[in-house]
Amino acid sequence: MSTASLTVPRVSRFKPKYLLIGLFGLMVAYVLGHNESFLVNPNAPVWQHYQPFKWWLLPHGIAGACAFVLAPMQFSDRLRQRYTKLHRVSGRVYVAGAFIAGPLGIYIAALQERLGAPRFFSMIAVAHGSLWMLTTGIAFAFILKRKIQQHRQWMTRSFAVGPGVFVGARVVLGVTGLEKMGPAAVETVVYMCLAFSIVLADIVLQVQEQQRSRPAARAAKAVAA
Repeated sequence: MSTASLTVPRVSRFKPKYLLIGLFGLMVAYVLGHNESFLVNPNAPVWQHYQPFKWWLLPHGIAGACAFVLAPMQFSDRLRQRYTKLHRVSGRVYVAGAFIAGPLGIYIAALQERLGAPRFFSMIAVAHGSLWMLTTGIAFAFILKRKIQQHRQWMTRSFAVGPGVFVGARVVLGVTGLEKMGPAAVETVVYMCLAFSIVLADIVLQVQEQQRSRPAARAAKAVAA
């Protein structure tokens, strides 16, 4: 009797999320150089604009920065498996960052409106902050119930809505030059980024699901053969 050898398909180590995280890192580097370079220049004129609400901007910026730094770490399978406690702590810090930066961003936008800023900035802040807190809160609720799959899905949406919109809108405005075309152009770009964030997150989730199902499908075909 001849024995047929069964070859298990090799699983590729490349995952689309690594490409997305790398792309996000490049976008953050662009935004730091193009939009946030004033942080290392105490004499930058923009500090005069921030003077009336600087003490509200400080905790908003720190909380948002913590969320930015910790967000990519939440998608590392190796970190989650080897350093479970660190993953949980960093996840809670991310949630706290979202629930601190979100309301403060809304309040700062309201203060800016009183100082003469267009109202649509306040409306964008309300929509952005609320959607970020909503997606983050749902993700946190699922992990408390030990529903890992749903937690990962909503964390992906939270990442796309929160840090993704903040960085993506600034990159689009800067690269295209639309930031120089007035408030109406800025409003349009930010709203479009916010509207497409959930859609893009779900596309990423669908691609990841297909990547996971392919090895299992190939193995099943090999067993059947």
